[in-house]
Parts: sequence; C-alpha cells; structure tokens
Amino acid sequence: MALGDKRLRWLQRYMNCIGPLGNLMFYFQAYEIFVSRSAGAVSFTGFAISVVGLSSWLIYGIAIRNTPLIVANAVGVAGALTVLAGLLRYAGA
Repeated sequence: MALGDKRLRWLQRYMNCIGPLGNLMFYFQAYEIFVSRSAGAVSFTGFAISVVGLSSWLIYGIAIRNTPLIVANAVGVAGALTVLAGLLRYAGA
C-alpha cells in the first residue's frame, strides 16, 4: 500500500531532519577526541567501515536523487571522516 503524496512529502521532510540528527553522534565523538586529545578507546576500523557504508548510501542517494539519503549521509560521512582525522592525529596519545 503506497503512501499518499501528502504523507510522502511529510515523511521526506521528517527524514531530512531526523537523518542528519542521527548522524550527529559522529560529531560528538570527534569533539571528545579533539578536546581530550586522546582517541584511546575508539576503533579506527569501526569508523573506517562506517565511512565506507555511509559513502555507499550517499552515492546511492545521489544516483536515485533522494534528498533525505543525500543529506543524512553527507552529514554522516563528514562526521565520520572528522573522527578518523582525530584518530590519526591522537592515536596513542
């Protein structure tokens, strides 16, 4: 059963907000790394896998021209890359 046009537009607007909010966790992790200047308990492999997954979803979103996927995953990729940068800078610190 397909959603009506009005409901689908509402759902897309909702996802444009909630998608990026869900990916804010990367920024909180990056903040902690850069403020504490330590990345001791953070997994580089885990965040590298996240970058691959988020990048794949971003490419897919671009391919199908789906704004919620593009916005959410662009925010996620940028945040995860920021965490990786912090890990590279402060690993072992």
